[in-house]
Amino acid sequence: MASAKYSNQSRYTVAVDCIVFGYDGQNLKILLVKRALTPLKGKWSLMGGFIAKNESADEAASRILADLTGLKDIYQEQFYTFTKPDRDTQERTISIAYFSLIDIKKYKESISTAYQAQWFSIKDYPELIFDHGEMVKMAQKRLQYKATSHAILFELLPDKFTIPLLQSLFEDVYETNFDKGNFSRKMLSTGLLQKQKDKDKTGSKKGAYFYKLDKKNYQQNLHKFLKLVPNPNNFI
Repeated sequence: MASAKYSNQSRYTVAVDCIVFGYDGQNLKILLVKRALTPLKGKWSLMGGFIAKNESADEAASRILADLTGLKDIYQEQFYTFTKPDRDTQERTISIAYFSLIDIKKYKESISTAYQAQWFSIKDYPELIFDHGEMVKMAQKRLQYKATSHAILFELLPDKFTIPLLQSLFEDVYETNFDKGNFSRKMLSTGLLQKQKDKDKTGSKKGAYFYKLDKKNYQQNLHKFLKLVPNPNNFI
């Protein structure tokens, strides 16, 4: 015998919204799309959608990201649930928010054009619908905090990278400047980087050595990332 539904309870729509962070070698960016539904059709929005009856929130987020980027198994993390009764002007909608990290240059051709998707600098992006602006700011704070103790920022980089490129990424994520010598010394002291034989000579004749993330010793050295960012509690 089938169990009865909960009586006298309201029914809400549940959605997921995805903040997709990317790095192009110069700027931290977010991926936005033109909203296809009314109200606010044609306005800039995060990529999102409703959770189907037969899927979890994680599965819905993965599906939506795959539709947008053509990619599977990319880094994604659920970070907050937005529940204000009036957050969506159409009807009561609860949104479970995720952030994802991809290397823009590596996956540039995979981004779907069906949603009029476009990359914007995290420092300069258009006004977003509903509470999506709040979602972006909260996701940025979560990214800053998580990166103090986990090597997730490497998800934004190519397989081989230079120390100057890594420093540029950290500076953009944390909106600050790091001393060149001090940053290099601290980063190398983590034991997470494997020096390569070849160099990137696009910036100068001398060039800068390429490095790779040492995935073998990844877990045991993660705690050393805490030394890279001053006052990590500011990013909680």
